[in-house]
Amino acid sequence: MRMLWENGPLFVREMVERYPEPRPHFNTVATTVRILEEKGYVGHEVLGSSHRFFAIARKNDFRDRSLADVIRDYFDNSYKSAVSALAEEEKISVDELREIIDLIESKNSNKPEA
Repeated sequence: MRMLWENGPLFVREMVERYPEPRPHFNTVATTVRILEEKGYVGHEVLGSSHRFFAIARKNDFRDRSLADVIRDYFDNSYKSAVSALAEEEKISVDELREIIDLIESKNSNKPEA
């Protein structure tokens, strides 16, 4: 997806060429793109006998959906568990956690009361 967001429409062979060595096999990339297309993230246009693929999903939408899937599948749908795991593995600092708390408090203070 990143390749399509950053480069615009591409043929599979162009995608393969953009990968660093060792490059994945053409069929591997083609299968991945077809799966993304089936999920509605990617579309294609026919040019001659080839298909040129382009991103349909926006980066933010894709990120949000992917994050939600990870939280659901690996953290029992608990964002608290996900953040706790990051803290336990020292992947997030105390300062970063404070920034997150400040962001949440700021958003909550700007909400109109019901």
